[in-house]
This record gives sequence, C-alpha cells and structure tokens, in this order.
Amino acid sequence: MTTIRLTTAQALVRHLANQFIEIEGERVRLFGGGFAIFGHGNVPCLGEALYKYREELPLWRGQNEQSMAMAAAAYAKAKLRRRFMFATSSAGPGAVNMVTSAALAHSNRLPVLILSGDTYTTRLPDPVLQQVEHFGNPSLTVNDAFRSVTRYWDRIVHPAQIIQSLPAAINTMLDPADCGPAFLGLPQDVQGWAFDYPETFFEPKTHRIRRQDADEAEVADAVAMLGRAKRPVIIAGGGVQYSLATAELAAFAEAHGIPVVETIAGRANLTFDNPLNIGPIGSTGSNSANAIAGKADVILAVGTRLQDFTTGSWTVFDKTAQIVSVNVARYDAAKHLSVPVVGDARRVIGQLDAALGDFTADAAWLAEAGDERRAWDSYVDGNVRAGNRKASYAQVIGAVNRLVDPRDRVVTAAGGLPAEVAANWRTKSVGTVDVEFGFSCMGYEIAGGWGARLAQAETEPENDTIVLVGDGSYLLLNSDIYSSVLTGKKLIIVVCDNGGFAVINKLQRNTGNEPFNNLIADCNIVGEPFSVDFAAHARSMGALAETVETIAELEEAFARAKAADQTSVIALNVDAHEGWTEEGHAWWEVGLPEVSDRESINEAWEDWNVDRGRQRLGV
Repeated sequence: MTTIRLTTAQALVRHLANQFIEIEGERVRLFGGGFAIFGHGNVPCLGEALYKYREELPLWRGQNEQSMAMAAAAYAKAKLRRRFMFATSSAGPGAVNMVTSAALAHSNRLPVLILSGDTYTTRLPDPVLQQVEHFGNPSLTVNDAFRSVTRYWDRIVHPAQIIQSLPAAINTMLDPADCGPAFLGLPQDVQGWAFDYPETFFEPKTHRIRRQDADEAEVADAVAMLGRAKRPVIIAGGGVQYSLATAELAAFAEAHGIPVVETIAGRANLTFDNPLNIGPIGSTGSNSANAIAGKADVILAVGTRLQDFTTGSWTVFDKTAQIVSVNVARYDAAKHLSVPVVGDARRVIGQLDAALGDFTADAAWLAEAGDERRAWDSYVDGNVRAGNRKASYAQVIGAVNRLVDPRDRVVTAAGGLPAEVAANWRTKSVGTVDVEFGFSCMGYEIAGGWGARLAQAETEPENDTIVLVGDGSYLLLNSDIYSSVLTGKKLIIVVCDNGGFAVINKLQRNTGNEPFNNLIADCNIVGEPFSVDFAAHARSMGALAETVETIAELEEAFARAKAADQTSVIALNVDAHEGWTEEGHAWWEVGLPEVSDRESINEAWEDWNVDRGRQRLGV
C-alpha cells in the first residue's frame, strides 16, 4: 500500500478537494468552497492546508462566524443540498458563534460542514487562551455544545481518525434522510500531527444522491386511502424541491385532480399561475389553503416535516382526516399517526401515480378549491396595493414582487416578513423563494442572501438575489453587506424599518399584554427614540444606498438597484401597527399565563383555550 505523510489538516483538505458529485449528468466538485475566519486555533495548520487548495476550494472570509455558517446553509439550500460549503473557526468564541447556525441548518435539514478549532489533546499547555475549564470533566470543551445541533459530531484526537470520520460526515450530509450539519472538532495540536495516509484516501470520488423507492406494502396502503378519498389535498413541502420533484408533483396533481397547498419551505413548488396551486397553508397561510385543508378527508403530505406553522399547531385539519406522509426520513413520515410512505419524493410520486391509475377526485372539489383561491387572490390584490397611508410589509412585498425577474431569488427570515412573504408573494418561477422559518433565525437574511448569491452566481449570474429584512434583524447581523461588496456578489437589500420588533409587539398586544420592550419607543431608553440611518450605515460598508418614503419611490429605487452592478440597500419606514395581513392565518399555539391579575390576559387565555380544543391528538 502506497502512503503519503501529511498533517491531519493537510489530509482533511486534500480529501475534501477530491470529492465530486454527479448532477444531471455533470460531474462537479461536491464542495463549492468554504468560509473561514482564522485565529490561533486554525490558522497555522488548517490555514496552511487550505492555501494549497485555494483554487479547488475557494475560501471566503466572512465578518462573523455565525453569519459565515448561515451563508453556507443558504448556499446548500440554493443548490438543493447537492453541493455545500464548509465553515471553519478558531477555538473558543469563534466556534461557539456557529452553534446558532448549526441549529438553523439542523432544523432545516441543510448540509454544512463545520470545522472548529479545539483545545489541545495533550493538555500540556492548559488552560490556554479562550479555553473554558470544567473542573470535573477536563475532556469537555465548548465544542460539545454542537452535539445537540448536528447530525454528525466527532472530535479528531488522532490523525488516522479522519480516514473514518471524514467520509462518515460527508455521507451524512449527502443522505436525504439524515441530511444536516456535520461537525468535526480539530484540536490545535492534532491539526499539525503527521500520519502516513494511504494514497487511496485521496483518490477522486464521485457521489450520487440516493433515490429510494417506497415499500410496496406502504404504497398499497397509501393508494387504498387515496382511492377512497372524496376531498383529497396535497401538502407540498421543501422536500419536493430537494428531490427535484416539482414537475412530477404538478403532473401528479393534474392527472388526479388534487388541489395543492404549500408549506413555507415549499413556498415555490408551484408557480402562482398554476390553477392547482391553492396557496400557502397554516399559521402564516391563506384562507384558501386553510379552508381546503380543513375540509379534506385525505391529506397527502409530501416532503414536509409538518411543523406547527404548517399545521396551525394541528388545528388546520379536521380531526377525522387521514394523513398519508411521503418522506425520505422515517422520522418525519410517521408523525401524528400518519400512514407512512418512506422514500424519495420523485420516485414515490411515480409509484403512487402508477398504482392510482385513472383515479381522479371529484371535479367539484377542485372547482371549490379554485373558487377559494380566487377569493384569496382578490384579498391579496387589495393587501399589496399602495395607498395613501404609511407603507405596510405587504405593500413592500407587492412592489418588489412586481419588479423582480422570474429567476430572481428572494430571501427572508425572522420577524414579521416570513408570514407576510408567505401570504403575499406570487411565485414567478419554481424554486426562487428562501423563507428561513424552520429556526426563524434573526440575522439569516443578509448572511443567507450572500450565500445564496454565491450559489446563484455559479449558474445564473444574470439574476439577482433580493433580501427583505426588518430593522431588528439588520441591527443584529448586517456585516455581510461588506462581504458582498468585497466579493463582488451583488445583493439588493430592502430594509423595512418599523421601529423595533414589531411582530412580537403585535403578539404581545394580541395576548392581552401591554406594549413593553419590543418597539424602540416602548423600551427603557434615555431621550427620544430615533431611527437608524440605515442608508448611511450601508454606504459606510461600500454599498449603494438610499432612503425612500413611499412605495412609488421604492419602485424607482428598486429599478436603479436592478440596473446597478453592485450591492444596493433601500431603506424605508413601514407601519408597526396597521397594514398587517390579518386574513388567512390559522391558529398558533402560544404559551400564555394561566392566571394573571390583568383581565385582558385572562380573556386572552380563555380565547386561546377555545381553539386549543380543535387540536388533533397524535405523536
């Protein structure tokens, strides 16, 4: 056996550089590159190794470890989990900064390889700078925090270990059922230790995404249930896109006359003008989708983990409705006593289609769904229409939606924007919406936009990535405006300033509480509240930027941003109190005080309890 002597870090990087994947017949590198902030825990060894492969694995320097790993998650989502990035940090605080990002990727089932520096295996220099000591457990480090938010976790304590651990991490990230972030802790001393690695470890390897057929008995059970359905409905989740099954889903629904509703993650499975698209479902959904789901007798859930915003905390469906859940992950397929069909969405849709034969739902059912959708469209028309009052989120969304090109990608995340985008956005092209609402993580918007733009620039450089962000998330994490400018990856960022955390202020008021500590005006401050000059701030990071006052001015500024060749930021004030999308939203479980000395809170508790009685019981 031929061997080559390399350090742990050198061997790790060389192995990554020789991983490829076949996508639609084309062989490309599995890793699109990586993100790095160097420190004493990773620059001498891992940095040295990455320098040699800087052409094969382009390295992007972020401004914050958390935002780097978020950008990596957004890149993986834009690439439909077929290509992904690594993110590396030094030991200590740099590593811990990525725990939030790992949780985001874990919740959204997105592959990210996290390579964090760690304390010395020998412990000879202990305690070292940035080391957290545990008196009764010296082997415990801050990197153990990643155990709960990763699909694969390991600490490399000997150079030979990566021969097993690195392929295992990669295979986990590629597995459709187990997909999620993988973590490798790299102690500072072990990174530089050398070992005689077998040359075979570095031979180019081409991966393919596994497509699993469902068990015939599971398909038969599902078909028997669907075949008896009078009012079936399909819930299309993000897994439909990851399976590259959007066309197959649309054809299946058309062949069998079944209306389709979308989850937030599946928000762009169908285009707006598809007559089978009855709208978004759930707590951030539409009257049309929720009405149809509530009347359905059989629900075919495809590629969704059925989280509470999809199910209205399990109040959207009639308690007697039966659920067939198609999912590549057994864990998700069996939720809430569903009839599970475990397999790849595209393959299973084909199996169901063949077995259903000429079955079609009652034409009157599809017609009823279409009527509901047209009524909802009429509501959205009025909701997004600009008026004389202060701009609302919906009006901003409507203006941007009208002006984007079909293949432009829109990115948003926490706060009020996900619900408003889910309800009001009209998809022009499949797979162009990224609403991060699995972890609802503030700060993802701009970082995720940068990662999405890196992915988009590889195949669709002529299109734009549009970021919709509130003032709260902007203030939390905005430094990748600078990253986008430095790297020449243009973003169009629309900052909606409503003076604080307005959607939580809305929830606070809706649950009987007094406005407190959410809007800037209601916080413990000295002097008069004031708005941040977001345009001036963005200009200081090299972006084009302007502040507008009206929707008409927003449209003019957006046209200028589209014509520009660099990142543009457009800021405007939006109404914190009026103009919210009030229609369409299903009930959502919120923990309220069971007793209070304030009558408004007691009344809210009683109101919530009425809807709590509509919840389905399941596991």
